[in-house]
Amino acid sequence: MELSELVGSAGEWLRGNGPESGVVISTRIRLARNVAGYPFLRRMTPDQRRDVQSHVRRGIDDLRLFSDICFLELDDTSHIDRQFLVERHLISRELAGGEGIRGVAFDHGEAESVMINEEDHLRLQVMRSGLQLEASWQRASDLDDQLEARLSFAFSSRLGYLTACPTNVGTGLRASVMLHLPALVITRQIEKVFQAIARMRLVVRGLYGEGTQATGDFYQISNQVTLGKTEEEILESLNLAIPRIIEYEQKARETLTRESEVFLSDRIWRAVGMLQHARQMSSEETLSLLSAVRMGVNVGLVRGLDIQTVNKLFVGTQPGHLQMMCGSELSQESRDIARAEYVRKVIKDVSMN
Repeated sequence: MELSELVGSAGEWLRGNGPESGVVISTRIRLARNVAGYPFLRRMTPDQRRDVQSHVRRGIDDLRLFSDICFLELDDTSHIDRQFLVERHLISRELAGGEGIRGVAFDHGEAESVMINEEDHLRLQVMRSGLQLEASWQRASDLDDQLEARLSFAFSSRLGYLTACPTNVGTGLRASVMLHLPALVITRQIEKVFQAIARMRLVVRGLYGEGTQATGDFYQISNQVTLGKTEEEILESLNLAIPRIIEYEQKARETLTRESEVFLSDRIWRAVGMLQHARQMSSEETLSLLSAVRMGVNVGLVRGLDIQTVNKLFVGTQPGHLQMMCGSELSQESRDIARAEYVRKVIKDVSMN
């Protein structure tokens, strides 16, 4: 499969049809694992990295772990290809920027993937649209069991699964939920939410995970540590926090619609107008404007546009996707021009109630 085939499609996390999809973009479960008998990645020789990648790939192939498996050796891919994969959440920024033998396997629907030779030997990932913590965890656990029957993972009876980063030791589980919280940002309640999250020992990250800032009012909420906690305890902490945040966001949207209708409609209409007529736009500006439009769709003020299309625009306007669509590397100015043209074509018939 050519990566260019994915450009016009909606991966699992972009579908916009899962539970609570008005606020929750996606749920992700990621498990960190290392193959027993090999040192952690930073101490591995090139031959050992090659061995680990071969073992993991054979395990995936022999088990037929995914349907329609696509496997990419990332040391043979271009910078644009890797950026494209990061934007689709199929690989991490760390794997994209790494060196040496490393790869990724994923299913055609982009719901499940395995990164090889990232920080750990493998990172198993399951993504679902909307709020689906339990279903995502059950699928990840099943895939993990299948792989562990084929590969021997580094494990301590006292500590649990052994990982390169101490914060992942134990279950190796990172559960995260991506939320769109524009109303809480507008009403300046977002900091109170962050403070409550911190008290629950959860962490807030940006659209592309650790080390990224929130753009487009997107926030990822995830567990901070795994050592000393069971999988059930980690999931329970998110199951307690996320519904509250959803409720706060929905109430903030209702308040804006009821008490600040002119302000809200003006904000959304200005965003629609900019997106329909701008000739040059940065990635950050586009995300901010699309955030307002997405809220407009959810509160019933925008016609002629659905959530999946808006979600696809969030990703399709990123640098890797634009360059993949154009088939060549573009300067920043050329990307800004291509971005504006692409958005204009998609939302040309959008109107407001």
